[in-house]
Amino acid sequence: MTVTVRDLRSGAPADLEGFARVRQAALPFLLVTPDSLAHDLAHLHPDARYRPLVAVADGEVIGTAQVHLAHDSAAPGQGNLNVYVHPEHTRRGAGTLLVNAAEEHLAAHGATRLLAWVLDEPGNRAFAGRHGYRASRSAHFLRLDLANGALPPLQDPPPGVELRPASAFAADPRPLFELDAETTADEPSDVDTEFTDYQAWLAETWRHPLFDAGLTTVAVVDGRPAAFSAARTDGGTRYATGMTGTARAHRGRGLAKLAKNDSLHRARAAGYTEAFTGNDTGNEPMIAINKWFGYEICGTEVRYVRELG
Repeated sequence: MTVTVRDLRSGAPADLEGFARVRQAALPFLLVTPDSLAHDLAHLHPDARYRPLVAVADGEVIGTAQVHLAHDSAAPGQGNLNVYVHPEHTRRGAGTLLVNAAEEHLAAHGATRLLAWVLDEPGNRAFAGRHGYRASRSAHFLRLDLANGALPPLQDPPPGVELRPASAFAADPRPLFELDAETTADEPSDVDTEFTDYQAWLAETWRHPLFDAGLTTVAVVDGRPAAFSAARTDGGTRYATGMTGTARAHRGRGLAKLAKNDSLHRARAAGYTEAFTGNDTGNEPMIAINKWFGYEICGTEVRYVRELG
């Protein structure tokens, strides 16, 4: 049974559905839908050189790769490739074919340092090692049972603080862009990220089909966003936190915790039954906060790095 690798075709529903199906089977902790894949293909910045790949056998998508340059990093030459094969179709060479095609694409566009997230399982880690990658930082996936779990009670915001949905900023979301840029810059990562392109943020984040402005909660101080918890939803029963953070000038006041609790309560009221989030394994304070909400670690991934040249 021959396995071939080719580009994901945005105009082919079977490709989009197959890509989403493989990702959900291999990595059930992240939200992905055919619509979100089509949006990424249409709107990711051209400098990202985004090229999603699929491995196909007998007309069925059995493996996927998300491939792009870290164009929003201050350090040039960094490329990302995240390869996942359906658990029922491993050991058929699909992973190696996807890695080879992804590396060739990134190298052709100037990448000298390649980064890949790998599930923290012996077979996956051995696969990365055989392809010349070395282990770096790690991160946890966490899950919360919204339907049956007990959330902390809602708390009134302190004096001078107001909780608003992100949809209240629909007429001018730039203050949310500025807050997102500041908090993202302080996130632990192998790649320093700088959000400087407002129009790109509007296309890739604000208008993304998974982003839920109605369930995203913003803590506002003196009329300006000071903290937020960004919500993503799949249109079904699953909710995920895209980012939770606080402006540097307002940290230490519990505002992000307040915003996240509000968002989780509203998500449960809207009928969502599962909530997901992720944390760097070294981010003990945020892990402790998420456990306070009732989240439990449900998986771990390791960042693997390969230097080219």
